[in-house]
Amino acid sequence: MQYNGLLLTLPKEIRTFLAVFVIVLSVGYFTGLLFVGQTETTTPAGIEENYLGNEDDPDAKVMKFEKGEREMLTIIHTHVLSMSFIFFLLGGIMVFTQLPQKFKFFLILEPFFSIIATFGGIYFVWKGVEWMKYVVMISGVLMTLIFITSVLIVLYQLLFKKATV
Repeated sequence: MQYNGLLLTLPKEIRTFLAVFVIVLSVGYFTGLLFVGQTETTTPAGIEENYLGNEDDPDAKVMKFEKGEREMLTIIHTHVLSMSFIFFLLGGIMVFTQLPQKFKFFLILEPFFSIIATFGGIYFVWKGVEWMKYVVMISGVLMTLIFITSVLIVLYQLLFKKATV
C-alpha cells in the first residue's frame, strides 16, 4: 500500500478535521509548556529544585518541598501515558504526509524515546542522580522541537500543499 503523501489526497472535510485537531492538540501541548515555565523547570537547577525541593535555601522566592514517592509515580505515570497518546496521534497523521521515509520515521519514533528519557530522567533526578537533569533538558527540548516540526509539516500539507498526480 502506498501511504506516503496520502494525506494530500484526502477530501477537504477530513483534511479540515485533522487540521483543527492538530491545532487544538498544539494548544494543549503549549499550555503544558507554559506550566513548565511557571514551575521554573526550564533550567537544570530548576528541574532539580522542583523535584528535590529547596527547603535549605532561606532566600527562595517560592518554597518547594521534595516530592514524595506517590506524587512522583503519579507525575511520571500520567505524563508518560498522555505524551504517548499525543505522539501516537500526531505520528499517525505524520505517517500519511509526503516526506522522505527516514526523516518521517525519525519524526514519528524519536518522541517515544524522548518521553522515556525525559520522565525516566526526572525519576532518576528525584532518586539523586543529579546529572540526569541534563538528559531531562535535552530530551525535553528535542521532544518539543519534533512536536513543532511535525505540527508545521502536517498543517502545511493539510492546508496548503496540493497533491501531485
